[in-house]
Amino acid sequence: MFKPLELFIGLRYTRSKHENHYISFISLASMLGITIGVIVLITVLSIMNGFEKELRERILGMVAHVTVTGLDGQLADWDLHQLALQTEEGVAGAAPFIEQQVMLSANNEVRGVQMQGILPDYQNQVSDVGLHVIDGGLDNLTSRGYGIAIGVDLATALGVLVGDKVTVITPKAKITPVGVIPRMKRFTVMAVYKMNIRDYDTSTAFIHLDDAVRLFKTKKNVTGVRLKLNNLFDAQGLAYELQQRLGDKFEVADWGRDNKTFFKAIKMEKIMMFFVLLLIVLVAIFNLVSSLVMVVNAKQADIAILRTLGMSGKQIKRVFMIQGSLIGVIGALVGAILGVLFASNLDVIIPAFETLIGRKIFPEDIFFISTIPSDLQMPDVWLVTTATLVLAILATIYPANRAASVQPADSLRYE
Repeated sequence: MFKPLELFIGLRYTRSKHENHYISFISLASMLGITIGVIVLITVLSIMNGFEKELRERILGMVAHVTVTGLDGQLADWDLHQLALQTEEGVAGAAPFIEQQVMLSANNEVRGVQMQGILPDYQNQVSDVGLHVIDGGLDNLTSRGYGIAIGVDLATALGVLVGDKVTVITPKAKITPVGVIPRMKRFTVMAVYKMNIRDYDTSTAFIHLDDAVRLFKTKKNVTGVRLKLNNLFDAQGLAYELQQRLGDKFEVADWGRDNKTFFKAIKMEKIMMFFVLLLIVLVAIFNLVSSLVMVVNAKQADIAILRTLGMSGKQIKRVFMIQGSLIGVIGALVGAILGVLFASNLDVIIPAFETLIGRKIFPEDIFFISTIPSDLQMPDVWLVTTATLVLAILATIYPANRAASVQPADSLRYE
């Protein structure tokens, strides 16, 4: 069977003799270090992808994919705009809304919230909030019924349940015989929802669109129309197209722009985590360099004999590059396989571990996401594996050059 001389010798050196157990141990430690580093990298990146996906789905369950508003916050003839936008290609639903900052008061507690006037039937087409109602229902919000839906954290802070009264205080004032006082209206809690997102569970409330028109005196105008798309990643392209078509009298925004800072922060965190965890692999790579240097020192007599038998310096260099690369390849491939298996089965491994220790890693009363989600993406696997292989190959250059520079006469002088 054909086997190049450099490959044959490199494989033989990987299995050192009995008197070189320490070198074998260092090589094994390097291989295990590379394997563990790759496993950790793939697993952590998968978990971060899972958290990003979970947060994106929960946030987009509350906000629209595309929003069309008037420049002054007033959109007249919203029903005509809604019908026109509903027919756009790729649009799954459209719903009007009115949005204002108000104060909610109950039981001597006051909280600032983002009040949204909605039509429940249309709202269910663009938002998942109706699916997360834990008491009551959005359908209970009727015209002139003056009902309100609030998040579970906001309900707890105000000390109210479904059927209780809350006072809505608007920023617009009215003139009375006793002076200027803010507009206030009593609403009945008709629904309590739980999105597990603090910004929405503590500072967002919904009322019927007709009640919002009367409360904020918008003259039947709305703030804008929200759109939900069949494919959320088409939002940027559709928003740009609508902006060009509708002109300067309208403002069109997509979910990526509205949450740009948040998702950029997650992406940056993922990148930084990749480089931090790559240090684990680098430690193993340094061990690999150390083991190869010790092999070169231990094999100087062998190198000298090979040189006198006619092997060139480049061939000697390839021998030790093959040896080091083999350790890196085995460590990276085994780590990639185990990392994929581990990340793909976190939904089974984590609950089993929580049962073993008798406690949850992410308690529901503290964290928004009580489970550890995992979203394994093969580009991440290829990136981690390739980066590890490149680092392992680069690590062999210095020891290989050192082996190639060994002088036969000096090495054999005292043999």
